[in-house]
Amino acid sequence: MTFKEYQNKSRKTALYTNIDKSVIGNHILYPTLGLAGETGEFVEKIKKIMRNKNGVFEEQDKDALKGELGDILWYIAQLATDLGLELEDVAESNLEKVLSRLERNTINSEGDNR
Repeated sequence: MTFKEYQNKSRKTALYTNIDKSVIGNHILYPTLGLAGETGEFVEKIKKIMRNKNGVFEEQDKDALKGELGDILWYIAQLATDLGLELEDVAESNLEKVLSRLERNTINSEGDNR
């Protein structure tokens, strides 16, 4: 499946689209909050694996994390759509950025504009 296919298919399940979009920012508020929540769930699972299992990832842990990553991807896809962006363009732009940092030996540096 391509990013475009995922973005289009996942949009069919974006039931929050009835939010009043006349209020500036409303169209991205729900998926932004959802992204933060799902990211928190992912981080919480990692924390518990570190605390309870000494950082050893078992198959059921990986399956649970896969589910959380899927939820994160869903919200990212909705945000991209709401902002008029294509996930493929987002991915390509990000890869260009990090590859440029690698080539310039600034990948381990600090700051956005490096």
